[in-house]
Amino acid sequence: MTTITAHSPAQPLAHEHPARMNFAERVPEYYRAMLRLEQEAARGVDPVLYHLIKIRASQINHCAFCLDMHTKDALAEGETVERVVQLGAWRESRHFYTERELAALALTEAVTVLTDGFVPDEVYAAAAEHFDEEELARVIGAVVVINAWNRIAVTTRMTPGHYTPRSAQ
Repeated sequence: MTTITAHSPAQPLAHEHPARMNFAERVPEYYRAMLRLEQEAARGVDPVLYHLIKIRASQINHCAFCLDMHTKDALAEGETVERVVQLGAWRESRHFYTERELAALALTEAVTVLTDGFVPDEVYAAAAEHFDEEELARVIGAVVVINAWNRIAVTTRMTPGHYTPRSAQ
């Protein structure tokens, strides 16, 4: 017989790492500036696309806190479970996404990883086919902002599992 024991989100499991610091408390002005940057990054980007960008970058960066937050937000705002689940394998699951979303996902990966030190011309050109210059600049900004949040959350070991979307509160 298998027994499943629930744990309190306030108490991490033995294998979980405790949070290192509360970033917002230590540098509140910086944190507020990040929130303002987030608001500006979201302006002008389709909310559905913005969720996909945040989730995909967070997957790549292994940011459990941001994955918890952004998948919950996306689902609360009407995104399908199927599209969220398939996002990690979007190249193999292309039929779930629009061409515009696919171009943004490829750009998200290229900007997030930068393994070759640059964003490939073909990835940028594909995105430029689906977005005008202002939209493309906003998509790039959205990718940059979620990468910054991921780095803060991963470095400070923000603990996932406690977030409740505003629409569910």
